[in-house]
Amino acid sequence: MEEHSMSAFRLRVRSAFHWAAVCALGVTVGAHAASPYPERPLRMIVPFPAGGAADIMARGLAQQLSEQLGQQVVIENRGGAGGTPAAEAVVNSPPDGYTLLFATMGTLAINPSLYPKLRYDPVKDFEYVSLTHTTPRVLVVHPSVQARTVQELIALAKAQPGRLSYGSAGNGSSSHLSGALFASMADVQLLHVPYKGSAPLLNDLLAGRLSMTFDSYAVYAEHIRAGKVRALGVTSLKRISALPEVPAISEAGLDGYDVSNWLGVVVPKGTPQSVVQRLNEAIAKGMADENLKRQLGAMGIEATSSTPEEFAATVKREIPKWAQIVKKSGATVD
Repeated sequence: MEEHSMSAFRLRVRSAFHWAAVCALGVTVGAHAASPYPERPLRMIVPFPAGGAADIMARGLAQQLSEQLGQQVVIENRGGAGGTPAAEAVVNSPPDGYTLLFATMGTLAINPSLYPKLRYDPVKDFEYVSLTHTTPRVLVVHPSVQARTVQELIALAKAQPGRLSYGSAGNGSSSHLSGALFASMADVQLLHVPYKGSAPLLNDLLAGRLSMTFDSYAVYAEHIRAGKVRALGVTSLKRISALPEVPAISEAGLDGYDVSNWLGVVVPKGTPQSVVQRLNEAIAKGMADENLKRQLGAMGIEATSSTPEEFAATVKREIPKWAQIVKKSGATVD
């Protein structure tokens, strides 16, 4: 009987140790599964080369995110083809929150109408995190262009069909369509010259190899102040605080003209909602930074944020709008 009791005691002890080990393993696994995000640096893919307006905005955002998340956010520039290579790279990345796309209006809302064989679906292939920036474009001309108002530019273009050139950040970019819409509404012929981003475009415009462009004020601010280019109008319906003396194109001779660019962050479809929410909170705090808002405001850019649902709704609303503009303007990609 005593031997039987001792055996039972040993069995209970072994069972207790076994259960304790299982519990310890469970705690270890659970702690690993619940590890706080992010645990390593993040990668933000920008669909334009370094030096352009999108790159400038992305780097300011990356710095804010790094501070909020406690991890470095590394910028990776992938320009060309209207941002499609950048978007495809993110779609094909693991949905773990470590690869972000700094998405532009062109990437998400314009490309579906320009690329019949687009290899990503802006609505179905991403989790929307937040809008981050809104910015109108500015119509600037080289000083050699004999026009000081939008009306004079239209008259000059009509007198010299196809002689005036405008550069864009690439076929299908919003700067391309801004110019195509202008030409369509003004009933003039302009020569479109596509570049791979704003930086090389800027160089040629400053050198006088281009007549004009419809690009971000952030890229041209110092050159406008220095008189190296002349600002004739902004593409939004209202004037911007950074250029109060420059009229909206719609009030300066082309009634109804309106192009306002927006940008934001998306991640691959299937990214956990907890990660999306963490990124959303970080963006909201970062873009509310007063120093950042002042810096961007001086460049004609509004720092903003949104809920994921608001961002998704914006894209769904903008896709058919730009489909009409693309069709009306006759814009195409090579």
